[in-house]
Amino acid sequence: MTDEQFPEPHMPLGVGTLVAESFSTLGRHLFPILMIGFVPSLLGVVLSGSLVGFDTVLSLDETETASGGASALTGLVDLVVYSVTTAFLVQLAYDAKLERPIRLGKYIAPAMASIFPIAILGIVVGLLVGVAALALIIPGLWVYAVFSVMEPAVVIERLGFKGLGRSAKLTKGYRWPILGALAITWACAMAIIVLALFVTDLAMSSGILAVSIVLYAALTAIGTGLVSVLTALIYARLREIKEGVSVDQIVSVFD
Repeated sequence: MTDEQFPEPHMPLGVGTLVAESFSTLGRHLFPILMIGFVPSLLGVVLSGSLVGFDTVLSLDETETASGGASALTGLVDLVVYSVTTAFLVQLAYDAKLERPIRLGKYIAPAMASIFPIAILGIVVGLLVGVAALALIIPGLWVYAVFSVMEPAVVIERLGFKGLGRSAKLTKGYRWPILGALAITWACAMAIIVLALFVTDLAMSSGILAVSIVLYAALTAIGTGLVSVLTALIYARLREIKEGVSVDQIVSVFD
């Protein structure tokens, strides 16, 4: 299945603009993004380290591996961390786009209400992507693009488990450009993660485990934040193109 089966979109997604705006948002609001992502990331590192060992979680050494069951549990922990972080950052991205003050307290209730459906639907998307990737890598990536705006759909529109269908509808006709935007940002986020692993590996070699954990949590929070902000901006752009809904109109729904 490819986007060639669908009508060509009349308006461009604006990949370059979206990616640039994501970096701009990250730079202008680095501290609140770090605040939002740091705590769940820190808890995730501690839980994963308890399950498989901190040497495995915080090491660049590929020989450090975990058992299948432990790996599945750490994957679940990572998913929950991502769900929590994204549920908060979707709202921050809208306030940032409208140049409004960042209101962390107002994000709590919508974020808490969205975590469970985002986590469950994230597992579903992961399974679908995995099945598609069994054939080739590209179909797996394409499936991910189909459901790429599930998180903001759940948070902003309070759709719960209908978020997958909403994402499929919004991304129709734009999946390849979305994949391009995500690929650029993923590459940058992965560079941040590799940097985090390198720095924490150095700290661990000096026997400073606590510092390693804090550094890793902080840097991975920034990488996750960048991808989450881009996802929110893609969602806003798709609604603008397809439904004529401006960002301020979207925000008024969940304010």
